[in-house]
Amino acid sequence: MKSTHPASLGLASAMLLGLVAALGACEKKEEPKPTTSATTGTGAAATEPKKEEEVKIDRALLVQFGKLPDLFASSDNPITKEKVELGRTLFFDPRISKNQDVSCNSCHDLAKSGADGLATSEGHRKQHGKRNSPTVYNSAGQFVQFWDGRAKNVEEQALGPALNPVEMAMPDGATVMKVLTSMPKYVEAFKAAFPADKNPATFENFGKALGAFERTLVLPSKFDQYLAGDDDALSNPEKVGLKKFMDLTCSSCHAGPLLGGMEYQKLGKVKPWEKTNDLGRYDVTKQESDKLMFKTPGLRNVAKTAPYYHDGSVATLEEAVKLMGTHQVGMAFSDQDTKSIVTFLKTLSGEPKPAMMAKPELPPSTPKTPKPDPR
Repeated sequence: MKSTHPASLGLASAMLLGLVAALGACEKKEEPKPTTSATTGTGAAATEPKKEEEVKIDRALLVQFGKLPDLFASSDNPITKEKVELGRTLFFDPRISKNQDVSCNSCHDLAKSGADGLATSEGHRKQHGKRNSPTVYNSAGQFVQFWDGRAKNVEEQALGPALNPVEMAMPDGATVMKVLTSMPKYVEAFKAAFPADKNPATFENFGKALGAFERTLVLPSKFDQYLAGDDDALSNPEKVGLKKFMDLTCSSCHAGPLLGGMEYQKLGKVKPWEKTNDLGRYDVTKQESDKLMFKTPGLRNVAKTAPYYHDGSVATLEEAVKLMGTHQVGMAFSDQDTKSIVTFLKTLSGEPKPAMMAKPELPPSTPKTPKPDPR
Protein backbone atom coordinates (compact mmCIF):
# COMPACT_ATOMS: atom_id res chain seq x y z
CA MET A 1 0.00 0.00 0.00
CA LYS A 2 1.23 3.47 0.04
CA SER A 3 1.16 6.61 1.96
CA THR A 4 -2.30 7.55 0.93
CA HIS A 5 -3.29 4.20 2.13
CA PRO A 6 -2.56 1.70 5.21
CA ALA A 7 -0.56 -0.04 6.71
CA SER A 8 0.48 3.83 4.74
CA LEU A 9 0.16 2.71 6.25
CA GLY A 10 -1.01 2.18 3.32
CA LEU A 11 -0.16 2.57 -0.45
CA ALA A 12 1.21 6.05 -0.15
CA SER A 13 0.58 6.21 3.10
CA ALA A 14 0.41 5.45 8.30
CA MET A 15 3.54 9.88 6.76
CA LEU A 16 6.78 14.68 6.27
CA LEU A 17 8.52 14.18 3.69
CA GLY A 18 10.16 10.84 3.19
CA LEU A 19 12.50 12.10 5.51
CA VAL A 20 11.14 15.51 5.24
CA ALA A 21 11.44 16.55 8.64
CA ALA A 22 13.74 13.81 8.11
CA LEU A 23 16.26 15.51 9.91
CA GLY A 24 15.14 18.13 12.14
CA ALA A 25 12.47 20.53 11.15
CA CYS A 26 13.57 23.03 13.69
CA GLU A 27 12.91 26.70 13.69
CA LYS A 28 15.69 29.21 13.23
CA LYS A 29 15.30 32.62 11.68
CA GLU A 30 18.80 33.25 10.35
CA GLU A 31 19.96 32.30 6.88
CA PRO A 32 21.69 28.93 6.58
CA LYS A 33 25.32 29.07 7.61
CA PRO A 34 28.12 26.57 7.26
CA THR A 35 28.83 24.23 10.13
CA THR A 36 32.53 24.03 10.77
CA SER A 37 32.15 23.08 14.41
CA ALA A 38 29.47 21.45 16.46
CA THR A 39 27.33 23.18 18.99
CA THR A 40 26.42 21.61 22.28
CA GLY A 41 22.89 20.58 23.09
CA THR A 42 22.47 23.99 24.73
CA GLY A 43 23.92 25.92 21.80
CA ALA A 44 27.45 26.54 23.07
CA ALA A 45 30.33 26.06 20.67
CA ALA A 46 32.21 22.79 20.82
CA THR A 47 35.40 21.61 19.19
CA GLU A 48 35.04 19.14 16.31
CA PRO A 49 36.17 15.74 17.61
CA LYS A 50 39.40 14.49 16.11
CA LYS A 51 39.28 11.17 14.31
CA GLU A 52 41.43 9.48 16.92
CA GLU A 53 39.62 11.11 19.83
CA GLU A 54 37.11 8.90 21.62
CA VAL A 55 33.77 10.64 21.87
CA LYS A 56 31.98 10.61 25.19
CA ILE A 57 28.20 11.02 25.14
CA ASP A 58 26.45 12.44 28.19
CA ARG A 59 23.92 9.70 28.86
CA ALA A 60 21.58 12.21 30.45
CA LEU A 61 20.95 13.54 26.93
CA LEU A 62 19.79 10.12 25.73
CA VAL A 63 16.61 10.33 27.79
CA GLN A 64 15.08 12.30 24.91
CA PHE A 65 14.93 9.12 22.82
CA GLY A 66 13.31 6.66 25.20
CA LYS A 67 12.85 2.90 25.05
CA LEU A 68 11.38 1.16 22.03
CA PRO A 69 8.55 -1.11 23.26
CA ASP A 70 8.23 -4.78 22.39
CA LEU A 71 4.97 -3.95 20.61
CA PHE A 72 2.70 -0.94 20.28
CA ALA A 73 -0.23 -1.90 22.49
CA SER A 74 -3.67 -0.32 22.22
CA SER A 75 -6.44 -0.40 24.81
CA ASP A 76 -8.95 0.07 21.98
CA ASN A 77 -7.65 -2.94 20.07
CA PRO A 78 -6.04 -5.50 22.39
CA ILE A 79 -3.53 -7.66 20.57
CA THR A 80 -4.29 -11.37 20.41
CA LYS A 81 -2.63 -14.19 18.51
CA GLU A 82 -5.79 -14.72 16.46
CA LYS A 83 -6.03 -11.06 15.43
CA VAL A 84 -2.38 -10.95 14.47
CA GLU A 85 -2.64 -14.11 12.38
CA LEU A 86 -5.70 -12.76 10.56
CA GLY A 87 -4.04 -9.38 10.09
CA ARG A 88 -0.90 -10.96 8.64
CA THR A 89 -2.99 -12.93 6.14
CA LEU A 90 -4.93 -9.82 5.11
CA PHE A 91 -1.68 -7.87 4.78
CA PHE A 92 -0.41 -10.27 2.12
CA ASP A 93 -3.70 -10.89 0.28
CA PRO A 94 -4.07 -9.01 -3.04
CA ARG A 95 -7.73 -10.00 -3.30
CA ILE A 96 -8.65 -7.02 -1.15
CA SER A 97 -7.92 -4.88 -4.23
CA LYS A 98 -10.27 -4.42 -7.19
CA ASN A 99 -8.06 -6.22 -9.71
CA GLN A 100 -6.71 -8.55 -7.03
CA ASP A 101 -3.12 -7.58 -7.83
CA VAL A 102 -2.21 -5.13 -5.02
CA SER A 103 -1.71 -6.08 -1.37
CA CYS A 104 -0.51 -4.10 1.63
CA ASN A 105 2.82 -5.87 1.20
CA SER A 106 3.07 -4.58 -2.38
CA CYS A 107 3.90 -1.11 -1.11
CA HIS A 108 5.10 -2.00 2.38
CA ASP A 109 7.24 -5.00 1.54
CA LEU A 110 8.32 -6.64 4.79
CA ALA A 111 11.34 -8.11 3.03
CA LYS A 112 12.42 -4.65 1.83
CA SER A 113 12.50 -2.83 5.15
CA GLY A 114 8.74 -2.31 5.04
CA ALA A 115 8.73 -0.08 1.95
CA ASP A 116 8.97 -0.52 -1.83
CA GLY A 117 11.90 1.68 -2.86
CA LEU A 118 9.76 3.80 -5.20
CA ALA A 119 9.18 7.53 -5.10
CA THR A 120 5.44 6.83 -5.07
CA SER A 121 3.85 3.39 -5.04
CA GLU A 122 2.09 1.73 -7.95
CA GLY A 123 -1.56 0.91 -7.43
CA HIS A 124 -4.65 0.04 -9.45
CA ARG A 125 -4.09 0.14 -13.22
CA LYS A 126 -0.45 1.18 -12.66
CA GLN A 127 -1.52 4.50 -11.17
CA HIS A 128 0.76 6.38 -8.79
CA GLY A 129 -0.25 8.59 -5.90
CA LYS A 130 1.52 11.80 -4.93
CA ARG A 131 3.16 10.68 -1.68
CA ASN A 132 5.91 8.27 -0.75
CA SER A 133 5.02 5.06 1.08
CA PRO A 134 6.77 5.03 4.46
CA THR A 135 8.02 1.88 6.12
CA VAL A 136 5.44 -0.12 8.03
CA TYR A 137 8.03 -1.23 10.60
CA ASN A 138 7.63 0.71 13.86
CA SER A 139 4.97 2.90 12.24
CA ALA A 140 2.20 1.93 14.65
CA GLY A 141 3.97 3.93 17.37
CA GLN A 142 3.53 7.27 15.60
CA PHE A 143 1.04 9.77 16.98
CA VAL A 144 -1.02 9.80 13.76
CA GLN A 145 -0.91 8.01 10.42
CA PHE A 146 -0.29 9.26 6.86
CA TRP A 147 1.90 12.24 6.04
CA ASP A 148 -1.01 14.59 6.69
CA GLY A 149 -2.24 12.84 9.83
CA ARG A 150 -5.70 12.12 8.49
CA ALA A 151 -5.92 8.79 10.36
CA LYS A 152 -5.58 8.70 14.13
CA ASN A 153 -4.13 5.18 14.30
CA VAL A 154 -3.17 2.15 12.22
CA GLU A 155 -6.64 0.62 12.57
CA GLU A 156 -8.21 3.65 10.92
CA GLN A 157 -5.39 3.99 8.43
CA ALA A 158 -5.74 0.38 7.31
CA LEU A 159 -9.19 1.12 5.91
CA GLY A 160 -7.96 3.86 3.57
CA PRO A 161 -5.91 2.14 0.86
CA ALA A 162 -8.51 -0.50 0.07
CA LEU A 163 -10.98 2.23 -0.90
CA ASN A 164 -8.53 4.64 -2.52
CA PRO A 165 -9.18 4.68 -6.31
CA VAL A 166 -5.46 5.07 -6.99
CA GLU A 167 -4.35 2.29 -4.67
CA MET A 168 -6.64 -0.73 -4.31
CA ALA A 169 -9.76 0.87 -5.81
CA MET A 170 -12.44 -1.13 -4.01
CA PRO A 171 -15.77 0.76 -4.23
CA ASP A 172 -16.65 0.31 -0.55
CA GLY A 173 -16.04 -1.73 2.56
CA ALA A 174 -18.98 -4.01 1.82
CA THR A 175 -17.27 -5.13 -1.38
CA VAL A 176 -14.08 -5.92 0.52
CA MET A 177 -16.02 -8.05 2.97
CA LYS A 178 -17.98 -9.75 0.18
CA VAL A 179 -14.67 -11.00 -1.18
CA LEU A 180 -13.39 -12.16 2.20
CA THR A 181 -16.58 -13.84 3.40
CA SER A 182 -16.74 -15.84 0.16
CA MET A 183 -13.91 -17.92 1.64
CA PRO A 184 -14.81 -20.15 4.61
CA LYS A 185 -11.33 -19.93 6.11
CA TYR A 186 -11.63 -16.15 6.39
CA VAL A 187 -15.05 -16.48 8.01
CA GLU A 188 -13.54 -18.83 10.58
CA ALA A 189 -10.55 -16.53 11.12
CA PHE A 190 -12.76 -13.51 11.83
CA LYS A 191 -14.78 -15.56 14.34
CA ALA A 192 -11.59 -16.64 16.11
CA ALA A 193 -10.17 -13.11 16.15
CA PHE A 194 -13.37 -11.43 17.39
CA PRO A 195 -15.18 -14.10 19.43
CA ALA A 196 -17.34 -11.63 21.37
CA ASP A 197 -18.83 -10.05 18.24
CA LYS A 198 -22.19 -11.25 16.99
CA ASN A 199 -21.09 -10.35 13.45
CA PRO A 200 -17.29 -10.54 13.48
CA ALA A 201 -16.68 -10.26 9.73
CA THR A 202 -16.98 -6.48 9.36
CA PHE A 203 -14.91 -3.85 7.61
CA GLU A 204 -14.14 -2.25 10.97
CA ASN A 205 -12.72 -5.54 12.22
CA PHE A 206 -10.78 -5.84 8.97
CA GLY A 207 -8.98 -2.65 10.04
CA LYS A 208 -8.54 -3.89 13.59
CA ALA A 209 -6.94 -7.14 12.44
CA LEU A 210 -4.51 -5.31 10.17
CA GLY A 211 -3.80 -2.84 12.96
CA ALA A 212 -3.08 -5.60 15.46
CA PHE A 213 -0.59 -7.18 13.07
CA GLU A 214 1.13 -3.88 12.35
CA ARG A 215 1.43 -3.18 16.08
CA THR A 216 3.72 -6.20 16.32
CA LEU A 217 6.09 -4.95 13.61
CA VAL A 218 8.64 -3.51 16.02
CA LEU A 219 12.18 -3.51 14.69
CA PRO A 220 14.93 -2.60 17.18
CA SER A 221 18.54 -1.96 16.22
CA LYS A 222 21.93 -1.70 17.85
CA PHE A 223 21.05 1.86 18.84
CA ASP A 224 18.63 0.33 21.34
CA GLN A 225 21.46 -1.74 22.80
CA TYR A 226 23.42 1.47 23.20
CA LEU A 227 20.48 3.22 24.86
CA ALA A 228 20.15 0.27 27.23
CA GLY A 229 23.68 0.89 28.52
CA ASP A 230 26.00 -1.00 26.18
CA ASP A 231 28.60 1.65 25.31
CA ASP A 232 30.31 -0.73 22.91
CA ALA A 233 27.17 -1.18 20.78
CA LEU A 234 28.15 1.90 18.76
CA SER A 235 31.54 2.53 17.21
CA ASN A 236 33.33 5.81 17.80
CA PRO A 237 32.35 7.22 14.34
CA GLU A 238 28.73 6.32 15.09
CA LYS A 239 28.93 8.14 18.41
CA VAL A 240 30.40 11.15 16.62
CA GLY A 241 27.35 11.08 14.36
CA LEU A 242 24.98 10.80 17.31
CA LYS A 243 26.63 13.79 18.94
CA LYS A 244 26.31 15.78 15.72
CA PHE A 245 22.67 14.72 15.44
CA MET A 246 22.00 16.20 18.87
CA ASP A 247 24.34 19.18 18.67
CA LEU A 248 22.94 20.37 15.34
CA THR A 249 19.40 20.13 16.80
CA CYS A 250 18.13 17.30 14.59
CA SER A 251 16.86 15.62 17.74
CA SER A 252 14.67 18.57 18.66
CA CYS A 253 12.16 17.14 16.16
CA HIS A 254 13.48 13.60 15.76
CA ALA A 255 13.26 12.44 19.36
CA GLY A 256 11.32 9.74 21.15
CA PRO A 257 11.67 5.98 20.61
CA LEU A 258 11.05 6.35 16.86
CA LEU A 259 13.25 9.45 16.49
CA GLY A 260 10.29 11.33 15.09
CA GLY A 261 6.70 10.59 14.21
CA MET A 262 5.32 12.57 17.16
CA GLU A 263 4.50 16.01 15.75
CA TYR A 264 3.84 18.11 12.66
CA GLN A 265 6.42 20.48 11.23
CA LYS A 266 6.29 22.95 8.38
CA LEU A 267 8.23 21.95 5.30
CA GLY A 268 10.64 24.79 4.63
CA LYS A 269 10.30 26.29 8.08
CA VAL A 270 13.50 28.32 7.85
CA LYS A 271 14.07 28.53 4.11
CA PRO A 272 11.09 28.09 1.75
CA TRP A 273 10.82 24.73 0.05
CA GLU A 274 10.83 24.86 -3.72
CA LYS A 275 8.91 22.73 -6.18
CA THR A 276 5.99 21.36 -4.22
CA ASN A 277 2.29 21.59 -4.88
CA ASP A 278 1.46 19.36 -1.93
CA LEU A 279 0.07 21.45 0.91
CA GLY A 280 0.25 18.66 3.46
CA ARG A 281 -2.14 18.79 6.40
CA TYR A 282 -3.97 21.76 4.88
CA ASP A 283 -5.67 19.29 2.53
CA VAL A 284 -7.29 17.72 5.61
CA THR A 285 -8.12 20.75 7.77
CA LYS A 286 -8.31 23.61 5.24
CA GLN A 287 -6.73 25.82 7.89
CA GLU A 288 -4.19 28.33 6.61
CA SER A 289 -1.81 27.53 9.47
CA ASP A 290 -1.59 23.93 8.25
CA LYS A 291 -0.21 24.73 4.82
CA LEU A 292 2.97 22.70 4.20
CA MET A 293 2.61 21.02 7.58
CA PHE A 294 3.59 17.36 7.49
CA LYS A 295 4.11 14.70 10.09
CA THR A 296 7.76 14.51 11.05
CA PRO A 297 8.74 10.98 10.03
CA GLY A 298 10.37 8.55 12.37
CA LEU A 299 13.94 7.71 11.38
CA ARG A 300 13.94 4.02 12.22
CA ASN A 301 15.30 2.08 9.23
CA VAL A 302 15.72 5.35 7.33
CA ALA A 303 18.99 4.24 5.73
CA LYS A 304 17.15 1.37 4.02
CA THR A 305 14.01 3.17 2.89
CA ALA A 306 15.09 5.58 0.16
CA PRO A 307 13.91 7.69 -1.60
CA TYR A 308 13.05 10.42 0.87
CA TYR A 309 10.55 13.14 1.74
CA HIS A 310 6.80 13.07 1.39
CA ASP A 311 7.08 12.86 -2.39
CA GLY A 312 10.12 10.59 -2.66
CA SER A 313 11.96 13.32 -4.54
CA VAL A 314 15.37 12.86 -2.91
CA ALA A 315 17.39 9.78 -3.80
CA THR A 316 20.09 9.70 -1.13
CA LEU A 317 20.21 10.05 2.62
CA GLU A 318 23.17 12.41 2.35
CA GLU A 319 21.19 14.84 0.21
CA ALA A 320 18.18 14.54 2.50
CA VAL A 321 20.30 15.44 5.53
CA LYS A 322 21.81 18.46 3.80
CA LEU A 323 18.41 19.71 2.66
CA MET A 324 17.06 19.37 6.17
CA GLY A 325 19.95 21.42 7.46
CA THR A 326 19.25 24.17 4.95
CA HIS A 327 15.46 24.32 5.03
CA GLN A 328 14.55 23.13 8.51
CA VAL A 329 17.50 23.93 10.77
CA GLY A 330 18.93 26.95 8.99
CA MET A 331 22.48 25.61 8.66
CA ALA A 332 24.57 24.50 5.71
CA PHE A 333 25.83 21.20 7.07
CA SER A 334 29.42 20.48 6.09
CA ASP A 335 30.23 17.34 4.15
CA GLN A 336 31.89 15.87 7.23
CA ASP A 337 28.95 16.67 9.49
CA THR A 338 26.59 15.15 6.94
CA LYS A 339 28.70 12.02 6.69
CA SER A 340 28.78 11.68 10.47
CA ILE A 341 25.02 12.07 10.82
CA VAL A 342 24.40 9.49 8.10
CA THR A 343 26.80 7.12 9.86
CA PHE A 344 24.68 7.45 12.99
CA LEU A 345 21.40 7.07 11.11
CA LYS A 346 22.56 3.71 9.82
CA THR A 347 22.60 2.44 13.41
CA LEU A 348 18.81 2.79 13.40
CA SER A 349 18.43 -0.05 10.90
CA GLY A 350 17.17 -3.34 12.27
CA GLU A 351 16.98 -6.77 10.68
CA PRO A 352 13.57 -8.45 10.84
CA LYS A 353 13.48 -12.11 11.76
CA PRO A 354 12.37 -14.49 8.99
CA ALA A 355 9.16 -15.25 10.87
CA MET A 356 8.24 -11.57 10.83
CA MET A 357 8.48 -11.44 7.03
CA ALA A 358 7.00 -14.86 6.33
CA LYS A 359 4.13 -14.91 3.86
CA PRO A 360 1.21 -16.98 5.19
CA GLU A 361 -0.82 -19.46 3.23
CA LEU A 362 -3.81 -17.57 1.86
CA PRO A 363 -7.31 -19.03 2.07
CA PRO A 364 -8.35 -20.51 -1.27
CA SER A 365 -10.89 -18.70 -3.41
CA THR A 366 -14.23 -20.36 -4.03
CA PRO A 367 -16.75 -20.18 -6.88
CA LYS A 368 -18.44 -17.40 -4.87
CA THR A 369 -15.30 -15.27 -4.74
CA PRO A 370 -15.63 -12.23 -7.06
CA LYS A 371 -13.27 -12.19 -10.02
CA PRO A 372 -10.57 -9.56 -10.61
CA ASP A 373 -11.89 -6.34 -12.13
CA PRO A 374 -9.26 -4.44 -14.17
CA ARG A 375 -11.54 -1.49 -14.95
